[in-house]
Amino acid sequence: MWSNWSGRESCEPAELRFARSVDDLRAIVWQAAQDGRHVRVAGSGHSHFRLVPTDDVIVDLSGLAGVIDVDAAAGTARVWAGTTINNLGRPLHDAGVALVNQGDIDGQSIAGAVATGTHGTGRTLRNLSASVRGLRIVTADGDELECGADSESATFEAARLGLGAFGVVTQIELAVVPAYRLAEQGWRAGYDELRPDIGSLSEQHRHFEFFWYPGRDVAFSKAIDETDAAAVYPVGNEGGRTAWNYEVLPNHRPHVHTEMEFGVPLERSLDCLDEIRDLLTSQFPELVWPVQYRTLAADDVWLSQAYERDTATISIHQARNVSDVPLFEACEAVFRRYDGRPHWGKVHFFDADDLAAAHPRWSDWWARRDAIDPGGLFLNDVLEGWRP
Repeated sequence: MWSNWSGRESCEPAELRFARSVDDLRAIVWQAAQDGRHVRVAGSGHSHFRLVPTDDVIVDLSGLAGVIDVDAAAGTARVWAGTTINNLGRPLHDAGVALVNQGDIDGQSIAGAVATGTHGTGRTLRNLSASVRGLRIVTADGDELECGADSESATFEAARLGLGAFGVVTQIELAVVPAYRLAEQGWRAGYDELRPDIGSLSEQHRHFEFFWYPGRDVAFSKAIDETDAAAVYPVGNEGGRTAWNYEVLPNHRPHVHTEMEFGVPLERSLDCLDEIRDLLTSQFPELVWPVQYRTLAADDVWLSQAYERDTATISIHQARNVSDVPLFEACEAVFRRYDGRPHWGKVHFFDADDLAAAHPRWSDWWARRDAIDPGGLFLNDVLEGWRP
């Protein structure tokens, strides 16, 4: 059996393989192709959507982990695809560099986070996929393809947010910056008190986000900025930390849940949030899980939530043991009215037509994907259903 982090998505594949070398991985892919089976890759399983499940072959890449090399002068680091984000922080720091940004959960594999457009928050900061400078991919014929802006560039443009559909990513070259420290401050305020300041707070701080709790109509906000102040150990609780970037940006999130997130145009995001607030207050008064608001800079990644538009993301959470369908369907109806794009790793109900309407480069992405893997070796039922 394979299941995702929350246990809500599971399957019983014909094979669950653990690759510990590229040679092993190439043989796994070649054998699956000979047997007429599909191949999907599992990272940490933190996706809430059915991107991984298949009846055929699931490959676990956790054996391909670690930092390969760092070029501080060029501002790049090459890492193995199975490396979790929380295992990148210290090795990169020791080399004098850091990720440009990361999300507040750091247990995902870097390849899975890149493949789904995972992001942190920051008005001027882009998602992880936009930080990718190169990829090495085992393709359907078992060969390794190296791609980047100057080599196999058409494949690179599509595959840097590739949903695991181009092949098995083995190595990723990421943009990095000199190591930096961050100071965080947190506070609580009523929604009506916070609402007029959301835009200015997002502009003033490197990172600004908040969690609004429906039942109490209270928001917990965080602002984080670069600092020259010395790190303070032990690192404090969320909302009051001063330390290195990889020690401040992530948070411990032990409460298992399921989640929906949509990216909407920044200029319309607060109106959208107001509608979500009204919806939850009137129709789902029992909801105790928070709504998260973050900002995301525009990028040029074809399937990004922020493709060619500054974006705010709004996330809805629900307990694992409660049916999320009524809540998520109602919220998605609001997001659709605001031209929302769903996060690839979270629950949504978009079909192929919806996704094509939301993503201007949808047909280009599929054309490139099908050129690399015309037989659909790296698809599952969900992706096959989206295929034009």
